[in-house]
Amino acid sequence: MKISGTVVQDSSTVIEEGSVVVDGREIVAVGEQASIRERYPDHTERRYDIIMPGLIGGHIHSVQSLGRGISDDTELIDWLFDYILPMEASLTAEEMEVAARLGYLELIETGTTTAIDHLSVAHAERAFEAAGEMGVRGVLGKVLMDRRSPGGLMEDTRDALAESERLIRRYHGSFDDRIRYAVTPRFAVSCTEECLRGARELADRYEGVRIHTHASENHSEIQTVEDDTGKRNIHWLDEVGLTGQDVVLAHCVWTDESERKLLAETGTHVTHCPSSNMKLASGIAPVVDYLDRDINVALGNDGPPCNNTLDALTEMKQASVLQKTDQLDPTAAAMEEVFEMAIINGAKAAGFDRLGRLEPGWRADIIGLTTDTTRGTPLYEVLSYLVFAARGEDVEFSMVDGEVLMENGTVTVADADSIRESASAVAESLDISAARAEAQDQKP
Repeated sequence: MKISGTVVQDSSTVIEEGSVVVDGREIVAVGEQASIRERYPDHTERRYDIIMPGLIGGHIHSVQSLGRGISDDTELIDWLFDYILPMEASLTAEEMEVAARLGYLELIETGTTTAIDHLSVAHAERAFEAAGEMGVRGVLGKVLMDRRSPGGLMEDTRDALAESERLIRRYHGSFDDRIRYAVTPRFAVSCTEECLRGARELADRYEGVRIHTHASENHSEIQTVEDDTGKRNIHWLDEVGLTGQDVVLAHCVWTDESERKLLAETGTHVTHCPSSNMKLASGIAPVVDYLDRDINVALGNDGPPCNNTLDALTEMKQASVLQKTDQLDPTAAAMEEVFEMAIINGAKAAGFDRLGRLEPGWRADIIGLTTDTTRGTPLYEVLSYLVFAARGEDVEFSMVDGEVLMENGTVTVADADSIRESASAVAESLDISAARAEAQDQKP
């Protein structure tokens, strides 16, 4: 298959009249259209205005999709214990699958081909199956919560870790290695020391398994951890083994100098979620400083209830303009840096090699966009359009591992209308009142 248009190989390489050739699961050629047509005359050709690597969501919550719009204008701890945990606790296995499918549908429609996905405590296998069947690439994990958790989410520590290990054995490397596992404590506030240390021990037993959790998002969270442990959040996570090159920490908004040094020294990955941090008034992550220290920073949407979208294209603009405002420097978080955060840095965080560039021998995760919009007119600079003007609705084509998931704006791997109808029906019937009462009793 040939895919032709303006080819954005990476943040610094653009081929105005280019083509990408895919054979099986890999890219086999990238170059000028005329040359590619001569070399591959028999390959079918698809044309889009812009061809680029698929976006990589460094931190999402697919199964929170059913909570979009139920918890606006709320501070993090209230948002979590009054709305989100009760919602997760209320979902049946079938409803959890509906939620996951809705989330993955939005990823496909808006150009995210890989996601590091923080699921929920129960029914995680439904999300693994949905992701595999719909063709997305993902690093998924069942959530661990063994304290300060409402009924339906509170688990015995050993049972929770045993269930995680069962899921690792079943799903890590499944669906032709598109789906991998991350051991996923929710955050230090809701996990005992035994749970956190157990997460590290479990990840160490299996090659390629990552650890994915939240850290230092909010002042009250940090204060709770310090009250519990006598340590700053990142130092506590380091003590129990949750730093390192296989660890992805979402947010890291409030870190001090010693914590930043620790993140850099250990090679821990950070995922920046600008829209969520702004909407929950959590603060502004020190992304410029992290990048200056060579800390790998990916971009994420977080969950639909605190965003309210999984459109990764919008996060590039938010990330750039937020840092420019924070630094009072229009050159901060330049578009090339932010583009890398949204793609190649996300690939590093997710742990997939040969992912995040359009390059022969690399994985064929590709999206195509239209510029036939008012926002795309005039088009002086492709990277500027992608970072500052493009939206998920501009995505018309999506491919993962050489499999077409969406073509000409139509999702080909699922019935989009049916997924949306099912999600609306579940949302209308959802009652979180009983779970909310239990969750509020556990609020720190």
